[in-house]
Amino acid sequence: MAKRRLSICLVILGLVIAYAVVVPWFSDVNDRVTNFAAARQAPSVEFWFGTDSAGRDLFVRIASAIRTSLLVALASALLATLIGVLVGTLSALAGGWIDRIVMRLADAANALPHLLLGIVIVALFRGNVVAIVLSIALTHWVQVARIVRSEALSLREREYISAAVLAGASKLHVLRTHILPAVAPQALIAIVLLLPHAVWHESTLSFLGFGLPPHEPSLGTLLEEARSSLLLGGWWTLVFPAGVLVITTVSVAVAGSALRTLTIPPKPSKVPL
Repeated sequence: MAKRRLSICLVILGLVIAYAVVVPWFSDVNDRVTNFAAARQAPSVEFWFGTDSAGRDLFVRIASAIRTSLLVALASALLATLIGVLVGTLSALAGGWIDRIVMRLADAANALPHLLLGIVIVALFRGNVVAIVLSIALTHWVQVARIVRSEALSLREREYISAAVLAGASKLHVLRTHILPAVAPQALIAIVLLLPHAVWHESTLSFLGFGLPPHEPSLGTLLEEARSSLLLGGWWTLVFPAGVLVITTVSVAVAGSALRTLTIPPKPSKVPL
């Protein structure tokens, strides 16, 4: 069942990515050039997804928006996972009071509202893609750090690692040779599971006006532009970007859940004797 869900989601994601790459590449329409004579036209043979309030083709503009949102989300997920893996492994290997302090700092970071903290970070550098990536990564590394730390603590008690330490191996050698390769599957799953969260956060920040500038197509900026068009009857300006956002994030989330099920087998239940 998990394999089937993963296969279906990968096919859907492949189609979405192909749409995001192929359409802007081969289209002769510039998604940033305005044409107010064609503003707010309903979906038709000429404009499959209609046009926005500036007369831009939404079929091409949504494809560019998906590409931008996915690139920002992927960079954010990679950075958050990198921070979480480093903090989790180093905290587990250090142990003692260092481990306790790091985990209390992680609790403090996790207690802060993610969206509010992200808005504060992005508001300092409004319209900066690097600031958006940092705001998402710095609010999503805690769960990765906890999972990796738990796995590293379990590995630290294994006999082969104890034998390596007794043989004179340094902590850096143990980290590089044994710990990091063992937590790599967890890191891969974390990246996949963080992608939909990153897409939603980027879209929310751009929708609220703190993310990418209005001329830069992303799913958040398109949804923000749809607010005024929706009141004038332009339902397509909201339906198509929102539909693509939901399809993309749900597909990634289901694929990540199925990948976790296939990668991490369930623990056997204890049967009383």
